[in-house]
Amino acid sequence: MTRLLQLLCTVAVLVLLSFGSAVAAKKNPLEAWQPKFDPSGAEFTYLLSCVGHPAIEGVAVGYSIRDRVWQETNGRLYVDFRPLSQLGGEKDVINKLKFGAVQGMLSSSVAAANIAPKYGIVNLPFVVDSFDKLDRFRATPELWVPFRDAALRQGIVALDFTGYGSYGWATNDPVRSLTDASRVNFRIAQAPVNIDTYKAWGLKFTVMPWPDVPQALQTGVISGLDHTPIVCNISKKFTIARNYTFINYAQGLYVHLVNKRWLDRLPEDVRAIFLRVVAEESAKARSLVRQQEAAQIEAARRDGVAFHSLPEKDMAALKAGAEKVYRIWEGKIGPDYLKKVREELAR
Repeated sequence: MTRLLQLLCTVAVLVLLSFGSAVAAKKNPLEAWQPKFDPSGAEFTYLLSCVGHPAIEGVAVGYSIRDRVWQETNGRLYVDFRPLSQLGGEKDVINKLKFGAVQGMLSSSVAAANIAPKYGIVNLPFVVDSFDKLDRFRATPELWVPFRDAALRQGIVALDFTGYGSYGWATNDPVRSLTDASRVNFRIAQAPVNIDTYKAWGLKFTVMPWPDVPQALQTGVISGLDHTPIVCNISKKFTIARNYTFINYAQGLYVHLVNKRWLDRLPEDVRAIFLRVVAEESAKARSLVRQQEAAQIEAARRDGVAFHSLPEKDMAALKAGAEKVYRIWEGKIGPDYLKKVREELAR
């Protein structure tokens, strides 16, 4: 009996040691981005949320902003950046942002249109549909300022934006024509512009939260995604959907939204540093996203993902369908503003 008890104790100890080793080996996915300073003494804290992964350059900007703001304010303001939906889904965080429970968020552009319709301008098909147009949109005050101030009545202001690339279709089967696309059930975001766009295009779609996508792809509930190469490759969607069709109808953005009441309460010197750093780091991130898209496409190609383009007549049909979306949204966005953006970016 004594030997049996000793054996059982030994086994139990080994099991506990193995369990402890396994837990220790499981690394924190955000370990590489932990601050190299102690933020406990900060005079002000800025809680900043994002659903994305910091492997995406347009998300990692949150950490760049954190470190520079800490250094340049001499530790007075700590940007407590929480990516990977740590503070909840975007709809939940938007409500928290309005009430000030969260002071800022890098909101996906598709979700931002739920806050103020004018934010939807960047998701209208074939309006802000390239990196060059995106830079011009941001650099042109007549285009940028109305967008920036679109949600002021709700106590929110857009400080800037970064991105996650150009929208197209990741699919299980190759899509080389609109006939092929008509057989796909596309997952689209919970966003009003996207819904109207896919209705105008006459394509089958399912509105689905992002966390539900992997299982839906595996089980065949959906057979395609409306998203960008960066996100599809980094989030491993290309392990199932092994085809991608370039549509490039919109740029995916992370719009940096802030609770204006919190912003206005910052001391003037701290606020000036904060706003300058956000602008400078956002501009750097937009440049990095260009490079990252090319790199992720090349990496996916090496991994066997096939890339396709639609014939010109099919692209023309998508652009003709976009006119229906403009007619729906010009009343929400403002016909003069929509016309100004389209004309300026079409030059």
